[in-house]
Amino acid sequence: MEPSPTRHVLASTRQWLSPLIQVLIHYGVSWREFADLTKLVYVDVATRKFGKRNRPANVSRTAVLTGLARRDVRKQRGRLEAVSEPLPAYLTKASLVLSAWHLDPRFLDSDGKPAPLPLEGDGASVASLLRACGAGDVRPSTLLGELRRAGAVRKRADGRLEAVQRFYIPHAINAELIRLWGTVLSDVGTTYLHNLTRKVRTPSRFERAALNDRVRVESLPAFRAFLDQEGQAFLERLDAWLSANAVPARDAGTAPTVRLGAGVYHIQD
Repeated sequence: MEPSPTRHVLASTRQWLSPLIQVLIHYGVSWREFADLTKLVYVDVATRKFGKRNRPANVSRTAVLTGLARRDVRKQRGRLEAVSEPLPAYLTKASLVLSAWHLDPRFLDSDGKPAPLPLEGDGASVASLLRACGAGDVRPSTLLGELRRAGAVRKRADGRLEAVQRFYIPHAINAELIRLWGTVLSDVGTTYLHNLTRKVRTPSRFERAALNDRVRVESLPAFRAFLDQEGQAFLERLDAWLSANAVPARDAGTAPTVRLGAGVYHIQD
């Protein structure tokens, strides 16, 4: 007899839950706290995504879908009304600044490379760069301090700043990296949700992987170098395409936009 779809789903869920639970344990989140969170999210998703005629699901339908008692559904809905919205998908302002510094002609030198910039002043400067990419609400010194700690920007002998990396990657395990982690897992999950539940005529979303489970262990350093070079080159081409097709920051609040992109990540176990 073929295993039921539910068994397949639960087996796959156990697989992707493992690294998630490792992070939760590492940061001191107990199973009870996680269970309380899943109950809240069950009610939230069932209410918002499984209603009829574009309306939220009522208490009875939500109870049937989630397996919770109606009193528990009401309790969780009360919690949802009291808590803030989940964190939005996260793109660091540091990443936006580095992208603009490498692509915006106003901040490039005669060779098409990121020009060294003074912190303030007329013309091209770090302050005008921040304004150009919609990060003008951030103090230049604060953002530059983080970029310098990450090795993405350095100070020259003449006092100007120069970009030495295209992308910003925080090196410490901190709140910012945790937010990025949440965004990446959400993006991957949303892609699979689309592909698993799409209608026949709806285009699938690109998802591919290249894997081999018999690679020599001593090849790992060469693989890292290969991925750093080829993956970085692809992401830079992708970043340039996205920037060329983006709405200017001054029009971001009025023109229709969509969050769009792709990710590359190292797989190893």
